[in-house]
Amino acid sequence: MKISVLQILGLLILDGLLHCQGLARHTFVVKEVPYTRLCSTKNILTVNGQFPGPTLHVKRGDTIVVEVLNKGNHNVTIHWHGVKQPRYPWSDGPEYITQCPIQPGQKFKQKIIFSTEEGTLWWHAHSDWSRATVHGAIIIHPKKGTSYPFPKPHAEVPIILGEWWKKDIFEIYDEFLESGGDPNISDAYTINGQPGDLYPCSKSETFKLMVDYGKTYLLRIINAAVQDILFFAIAKHNITVVGTDASYTKPLKTDYIAISPGQTFDVLLEANQALLGDYYMAARVYSSANRVAYDNTTTTAILHYNQTHTPSSTPQLPTLPSYNDTNASANFTGSLRSLADDNHPVDVPSNISTPLMFTVSVNTRACNNNSCEGPNGSRLSASLNNISFELPSIDILKAYYNHISGVYGDKFPSVPPLKFNFTADDLPLVLETPKRGTEVKVIEYNSTVELVLQGTNLVAGTDHPMHIHGYSFYVVGWGFGNFDKDKDPFGYNLVDPPLQNTIAVPKNGWAAIRFKADNPGVWFMHCHLERHLSWGMVMTFIVKNGYQPEAQLLPPPPDMPPC
Repeated sequence: MKISVLQILGLLILDGLLHCQGLARHTFVVKEVPYTRLCSTKNILTVNGQFPGPTLHVKRGDTIVVEVLNKGNHNVTIHWHGVKQPRYPWSDGPEYITQCPIQPGQKFKQKIIFSTEEGTLWWHAHSDWSRATVHGAIIIHPKKGTSYPFPKPHAEVPIILGEWWKKDIFEIYDEFLESGGDPNISDAYTINGQPGDLYPCSKSETFKLMVDYGKTYLLRIINAAVQDILFFAIAKHNITVVGTDASYTKPLKTDYIAISPGQTFDVLLEANQALLGDYYMAARVYSSANRVAYDNTTTTAILHYNQTHTPSSTPQLPTLPSYNDTNASANFTGSLRSLADDNHPVDVPSNISTPLMFTVSVNTRACNNNSCEGPNGSRLSASLNNISFELPSIDILKAYYNHISGVYGDKFPSVPPLKFNFTADDLPLVLETPKRGTEVKVIEYNSTVELVLQGTNLVAGTDHPMHIHGYSFYVVGWGFGNFDKDKDPFGYNLVDPPLQNTIAVPKNGWAAIRFKADNPGVWFMHCHLERHLSWGMVMTFIVKNGYQPEAQLLPPPPDMPPC
């Protein structure tokens, strides 16, 4: 690859500017290291040799620089999940959407611009399924001179839920693509990288949270699992949800949470058990799809009271909802409310200029000689509005910014092109085959958007945690069955809906979200179950520039990774 003098000069200027601005700088070295879990050792891709990866601490409104050096054997990108990156999608991370991947031996300085986020977010790889081990927490503290809208906790602890396979995740991914069926299920779930007491060869390394009786702890819970929504609880302890996706909520006391891949929850834990000892915190799957295999194991960590002088008996497990308890998942999600006080006001769009409705479907498509592992020898697929997304060969952001034609189309439909009873028990097979393409939805700057995400029962009705890059959105309504445009909006919560970046569309149901399109750029939307993303359950928004300079896309850095 040839590098021009101008490119070198640009890199030197960028480096000088970043130093002059006094921005905090971090280095992420992506490399393979051996890790032992479940009685066996394998090489995994990590950042700085850590699994989970390093935690980033920032204050609200900060800008930082993370230099990513790829010393691994695979292409990689890093996404800063839930960071809106105002006017600067260049560092957002999804491969072939906002950048080409960082190739082995290459590096990329990513400028991360925080704005209104406050609470817990996370970062993760956004290429293939490497995020299984390449991920970590982002803690966004209040600005200097401000505080939490609740009493300051004694300590703050990230709790990262994940998945572990004995086999190499890249082998799992390649076999999944080749077979055309569902992927192999994980061998374990993890809490802060450890499976816990209930798995072989795991007890000695189980994560322990040491607490003092009478004190309150802020748990920053992240679901970094690749494929599954999870239930989480702590034996004999209620927890109080005070935030989700880096936005504060009204306090919600509960004995469990349902957390989708991509989501975060800030919860307060009171160490209030008079019977001092050990208590399990545990997580296990919520899986609603019929005839779809799932990992039925339970990961545990130990809540240990420091005042305990003698070893306790085996800790008690918490009571978790059943693996297929759709009501438990939906009712928890539906109970969230924005804090909506004077210091944390809500701004829910009311006059909608851009109404959208997208169907969210699992699909099938033909396979040579009916030799794939999908239904009747087909290849499993997925779609939004009956379009299964295909990644281009160069990134969409570059094509948009440089007016390169032929990379994407701009005909993504605003409403479902096929009208049918979306959640019926029996649907014609002809509806299962989607179109394939690279279509984007172009939106005017500052338009007010309402998007209804409608699940369907094609192939296998299930929940879909949908994530939008570059935006948080208000979840104004949800329900089961088909969305009724004449009745359901009357039940919207426009007073204090939760502000999130990832929302689980319930099985054979719908969710309605609203946001103001005030962040110009190219922004990815996708299901955060990796198999669904790989099958094509994704699309891309392009939000056009506004008229004023402060409403327009910032220029790219000079060290964008080449394709």
